[in-house]
Amino acid sequence: MSSSIRSAAVSTAIPEHSTRDTHRWLALAVLLTGTLLPPLDFFIVNVALPAIRTDLKASSDVAQLVVSVYATAYAVTLILGGRLGDLYGRKRAFVGGMLGFAAASALCGWAPSPAVLVVGRLLQGVSAAVMAPQSLASIHALFPTAEKNRALSLYGATFGLASVGGQLLGGVLVSANVLGLGWRSVFLINLPIIVVAVPAALILLRESRGERSAKLDVPGALLLATGLLALVIPLIEGREQHWPWWCVALLMVSAPLLVSFWRFERRQEQRGNTPLVYPSLLRAPGLQRSLTATFFFYWLAPFFLIFAVYEQVGLGHNALATGFAILPLGVGFLLGPLCSPRLAMRMGTRTAALGMLCEVLGALIACILALTHAPAWLPAPLFLIGLGQGIALPALVRLNVDQVDPRWAGLAAGLVSATLQISAAVSTALVGGLFFTLAPDGSGARLAQAGFAFATLVIGAALALAAALSWRQAQSHA
Repeated sequence: MSSSIRSAAVSTAIPEHSTRDTHRWLALAVLLTGTLLPPLDFFIVNVALPAIRTDLKASSDVAQLVVSVYATAYAVTLILGGRLGDLYGRKRAFVGGMLGFAAASALCGWAPSPAVLVVGRLLQGVSAAVMAPQSLASIHALFPTAEKNRALSLYGATFGLASVGGQLLGGVLVSANVLGLGWRSVFLINLPIIVVAVPAALILLRESRGERSAKLDVPGALLLATGLLALVIPLIEGREQHWPWWCVALLMVSAPLLVSFWRFERRQEQRGNTPLVYPSLLRAPGLQRSLTATFFFYWLAPFFLIFAVYEQVGLGHNALATGFAILPLGVGFLLGPLCSPRLAMRMGTRTAALGMLCEVLGALIACILALTHAPAWLPAPLFLIGLGQGIALPALVRLNVDQVDPRWAGLAAGLVSATLQISAAVSTALVGGLFFTLAPDGSGARLAQAGFAFATLVIGAALALAAALSWRQAQSHA
């Protein structure tokens, strides 16, 4: 970090924590709504896609876009969302993002055609990217060091609840057909939540920001979004489209665009302007390594998709049963963050590596059970995977965010969240592509079981790499 950033950080660190907010735990409950909704809406559509395709007469490509366009829009605008909170106020950005998310959810819920639904999902992703980083940045600003582990543990538990509960809730809503809404209810359920959350946010949240009188780096934001879109879209759509020329072309231009973005940001910082990402900030000791660990940590994201296909094709279960089958992972994900603070007191920064090793063990056992046709024992490794994810997530978040001053909390939160979402998009394309190559549409149960086993093994290998990187980072701080 450059001396100018260090000196500016010192001058702004004290105001962030000097006055303790007496309503901070109630404010946390509101902020966790912004943590809950984005991953919930990523996973909730998995089990609803068959009903969406039937009702809207959508092709498989369009159905894939319903998932991928949300993930892509979310990933490419998360850093921008974090900076919006830093520059214009985290409370303002949080409420604005939540209102936009409500409008986009209504558009999805009442979509008359596949095209409108895809547009709604695009707007959902952008709104979620404005809303989500404010939660983590505000936690960093609101809570003193002694309470931060507990707050981040609740953040991790909420993330886990959304990730696993999304598939279960989707199955329940589609099966219950509440008010005859069918699949539309998976989007419209967001509206009553937001109707309660927005007034609560206006009352309970206190405004915080990283900078005043700074301008948003619009050219940098556009360069980053274009470069990431050129990378992510081919990775998501390439296999489905049989790698047409435009997918290859986009991949080829993605690297030059991202290099141009980095050079532009360096020039902005050297001129004393306010770039979207401070290159000198990324030179903070260990931050690049911890962000790389974060990238491989979230290669668990495609597990939810391949598990749903494995349950329905490999084991012959329906959507509701598939939603319930993932529950052991959800229980572990909820318990893990509650154990994380005590583990952190004993193991310190090595806690993240411990959680990831627990996930690796669960992935290996799940792989063996799929190959030996023993699905009755799957709840045990699923619980281990969820427990490890729940332990590792808050520890890994803190490993990243605590390396920067609170002044840059929004940017750090955006970097962490963007890394997670880019990881989700890339790993879903690569691991999902591998799975569907081994078990294409129309294949039998045996191929689905083998594909699940091999893809799970690849996920376990990525988690092992993330554990090694985070352990090395922890050792460097010891």
